[in-house]
Amino acid sequence: MREAWARRERTWGEPRSSNGASSFHLVWELPRVTLSKVEATLEILAPPEVSRLYFWALQVSFAGDRRLAGGAHLGLQWNPKFPGSKAVNWGGYGTGGGGTQLLRGTPSRLPSARGDLNTRDYAWQAGRRYRLRVAPSPDTPSEGYSWRGSVTDLEGGEVSVVRDLYTPGAHLVSPMVWTEVFARCEQPSVTARWSDLRAITAQGEEIRPERVRVNYQSRADGGCANTSVAVDELGLLQTSATDRQVPQGAILPVPGA
Repeated sequence: MREAWARRERTWGEPRSSNGASSFHLVWELPRVTLSKVEATLEILAPPEVSRLYFWALQVSFAGDRRLAGGAHLGLQWNPKFPGSKAVNWGGYGTGGGGTQLLRGTPSRLPSARGDLNTRDYAWQAGRRYRLRVAPSPDTPSEGYSWRGSVTDLEGGEVSVVRDLYTPGAHLVSPMVWTEVFARCEQPSVTARWSDLRAITAQGEEIRPERVRVNYQSRADGGCANTSVAVDELGLLQTSATDRQVPQGAILPVPGA
């Protein structure tokens, strides 16, 4: 009985993960090199219809002295706690002292209806392309390194700096893009498109991943079984509340790479 329940797909009800979300990721297939800048373009094709949190982000890990020094995520949110349910987030965690801790950073110039250091008001629009960028900040702290998260509205050209995060990590590694859905598994389908994935190595060379690896949060870890990914002529699609067409661990080509 327990084995049958474990095999049952979760397509209805709340995600049962530790943070209450069903997450799925596109992990960049890159050579083992250190990076100084990572960028991706995000477009919300079918926006949420319910008053639940959705988060689409570009994630990086920080590395220094041959060891990881935490990681952070930069992206757009559909967040009912913010004006129009629109927000942007740049935050993460460091390692040290035997555990993880929130990364410190600079105050943001963007307002925040909730007074949240990491999450700020940002009136993004569906069907509009936004360039997410993580790069070294021109303002260097007295100790460690400073990484700036910014969003560029590619239709209007406006660049919004979210804030700088402080970390002992001198380089970026292991980029990926992902979707976190805090809605019920069966609630209306939402689609995001990722495109123009690129990075700059520590030596200044531009590289673009030709492939990404698909990862879904498993049922055992609380994920919904009706999330899926696809490839169109412009980019990579992540969709919730749909039939899963691409299996766990699949390798997909990146259009335009």
